Amino acid sequence: MSPATGKPVPPMLATLGHPPTGERWAWESKWDGMRAIATTGPKAPALWSRNGNRVSESFPEIVDALAAVLGHRETVLDGEIVALDKGVPSFARLQRRMHVRTPTTQLQKSALTNYYVFDILDIDGTSTTELPYLERREALASLSIENPRIKVPPFWLNVDGAAMLEVAKKHHLEGVIAKSINSTYQPGKRSPSWIKTPLRANTEAIICGFVEGSGGAAGGIGALILGAHDDSGSLVYIGNVGTGFSSRQRRELRDKLIEIERPTSPFAIAPPYAIGRVARWSAPIYVCDVEYREYVGGGLRHPSYKGLRNDKSADEVDLPGRH
Repeated sequence: MSPATGKPVPPMLATLGHPPTGERWAWESKWDGMRAIATTGPKAPALWSRNGNRVSESFPEIVDALAAVLGHRETVLDGEIVALDKGVPSFARLQRRMHVRTPTTQLQKSALTNYYVFDILDIDGTSTTELPYLERREALASLSIENPRIKVPPFWLNVDGAAMLEVAKKHHLEGVIAKSINSTYQPGKRSPSWIKTPLRANTEAIICGFVEGSGGAAGGIGALILGAHDDSGSLVYIGNVGTGFSSRQRRELRDKLIEIERPTSPFAIAPPYAIGRVARWSAPIYVCDVEYREYVGGGLRHPSYKGLRNDKSADEVDLPGRH
């Protein structure tokens, strides 16, 4: 925990890249969910988002499960909050929970969440961040915390990256992460000691406005206007996304963005005229997840909306491929 804020340190982050080769790597599945640090001890367990916001109230079933398996034992855990749909991680299902502070029993049952724990930062008041990866995994296994809501996913040694990707694809997972078996835990750092390889390109984007819907999308957004920060930190246009929404999401997003509407573009450089002339601009506050085929010529090709993220802030969002 940080003495200054009383919050846990930020999680270590992986670098985007191709699967590495060699024997010094351990392999884990990449889960399509929400990164969360869990703290347990004398007080009730707490869950914290990647940017340090307390989200315990949104996931009471996980908090209760942590209390059941750890009691008052002091730990700091790192993992992913995941909602399953027919056994497959579903970010769309998880999104139904991410923005609800006190979910009803009915909502909890219809979008049940699990906590997939893959690292440990502290145990019984002693930091484990300086231990190598394999020793931290051994310490995590020694806790025996598995229960219906808490999972400790396996890792694999001496396997081929391409084979791991095929397994991930077969099981409809997001991809794989390779972690150096000697790597220490580096809070808040995006380290080449962890390499993530998604099966499909995915990025966060800042919502900077919208285009009004028409036809079947009337009364909602037709498309979101997206941005990200370039190398200089300037907010630049990266394209529009007009697919992946339900009718309800189109209406709800329009309502949200109208509340923060602004008269001028938030971009450092004006977007194409064809966009600017029909845009309704908004303050660049909300962050969303977008799937896409490739990022070329300053724009996303074939993007599809996946959902809003409340665990990321706009100032964290860089151009695709930079993170």
